[in-house]
Amino acid sequence: MSQQIDIHFYPKQTNIKKAYFSILIPSWNNLAYLQLCIESIQQNSMYPHQIIVFINDGKDGTLDWLQTQQDIDFLHSKQNIGVCFALNACRKLVATDYILYMNDDMYVCPKWDEYLWEEIQAIGHRNFFISATAIEPVASSKCAIEHNFGTDLTTFNKAALHEQFASLPMNNWQGATWPPNIVHKDVWDLVGGYSIEFSPGMYSDPDFSMKLWQAGIRYFKGISKSRVYHFGSRSVKRVEKNPGYYTFIKKWGMTSSTLSKFYLRRGAPFNGTLTEPNIPTIIQIKNYFKRVFTSLKKN
Repeated sequence: MSQQIDIHFYPKQTNIKKAYFSILIPSWNNLAYLQLCIESIQQNSMYPHQIIVFINDGKDGTLDWLQTQQDIDFLHSKQNIGVCFALNACRKLVATDYILYMNDDMYVCPKWDEYLWEEIQAIGHRNFFISATAIEPVASSKCAIEHNFGTDLTTFNKAALHEQFASLPMNNWQGATWPPNIVHKDVWDLVGGYSIEFSPGMYSDPDFSMKLWQAGIRYFKGISKSRVYHFGSRSVKRVEKNPGYYTFIKKWGMTSSTLSKFYLRRGAPFNGTLTEPNIPTIIQIKNYFKRVFTSLKKN
């Protein structure tokens, strides 16, 4: 990033003492989706939450709109500094014990937060990483439910989603990684938030999970009943992507798929705390050659 990062803070923190989660939402010129996302949080949540939006650029009216809102904290950068810097900057305004990262193109379903809160209370400690379950027009992974309630705002069928979302079959699953996800603020601080070497953000999600693993976290759980509708990477499709695949290998000595399959067992039915991985010899050999190739590859 060639330009100096200049971030402006706009804390509102209305009735913040009552909030359960601090919801961090990075947004890049995606106002209509952001408005729908926040509307769903305000209408479909069982508990009050602190909403913190990071505005990248904001020339589409996002900045003007948030300035009229009385109960949404936000930050603003005139340049697009990506997800990693944005999330880390939001940490300064967090006023609750729990940090929840959400995409701006998500619509939360009724009681989404109640199921997360019930899980946190049942766990009884702060050493966890849990995710809600996404419903997507085309499922991006085994962790998502595939059902098309609309591919964009013009085709979004909110009434059908509200009627059907809870009946779509899905089990609790291993390997929480992608948003919406939630950690205790002390765990976030322990691992240092999101790693800026992955800016603007590709592969920062599995990197965060790996940092949690290195910190001793073994409770990675996807909560089936906590559901959100995800339109699908509205900003990612526009941004110039970083070579996160190779950055991950260089940093951790393995591919992100090794982490997902053998450490987190992502997408498998949840059956409790994860154990140490058993990496097949062939995968170890493949990772060795991946490391060698990455070390020789020019950036």
